[in-house]
Amino acid sequence: MIIETIEERFMGENTYILGDEKTKKCAVIDPGASIIDILNVIEKHQFTVEYIILTHGHGDHISQAPEVKRRTNAKIVAHVKEEEVLIDRVKNLSSQLPGPLVEFDADIYVDEGDIIELGSLKLKVIHTPGHTKGGMSIKVGENIFTGDTLFAGSIGRTDFYGGDYKQIMKSLRKLAKYDDNAVVYPGHGPSSTIGVEKRVNPYMQQI
Repeated sequence: MIIETIEERFMGENTYILGDEKTKKCAVIDPGASIIDILNVIEKHQFTVEYIILTHGHGDHISQAPEVKRRTNAKIVAHVKEEEVLIDRVKNLSSQLPGPLVEFDADIYVDEGDIIELGSLKLKVIHTPGHTKGGMSIKVGENIFTGDTLFAGSIGRTDFYGGDYKQIMKSLRKLAKYDDNAVVYPGHGPSSTIGVEKRVNPYMQQI
């Protein structure tokens, strides 16, 4: 398994390239970074992009999804409750952010417990609402891509459309059940582990 992180320079969000070494198939998770940087990582590993996976539908995390799809013919994957955000530039905030205005539909909508097969890798969908209604985390092995649900030392905002503080706290309880050694790859900021967040994250300490 190969995981590469690309940090977008302006908003600081993370785009992840998740690749299967055996089959050279990969997924681009939350493509908000420079399209050039994304394509350079894909080319470096000689990956074939199977999926564009969106942990949630905010403009800073989805701005390059249409272009990645155009360049690679990969399928866009999102949670079923995120459709209304993806297709509306106001709800997905791209109308308020620098960068392209984006409104599009996913090719595949998933829900809690669904498995996305990426070569020999199995990606488990965990519905983690609170930042948005259709926020989701993706678990593969001992790695969890948490989007804007759980950060190192913090959590995502709940004051945007579809946000709900009680829901995000329920999502944290769901994530806290995973092994303490599970590595957290958040939508912004550095990686962490579930165990570290349970010890030092003030929001995790409240659950």
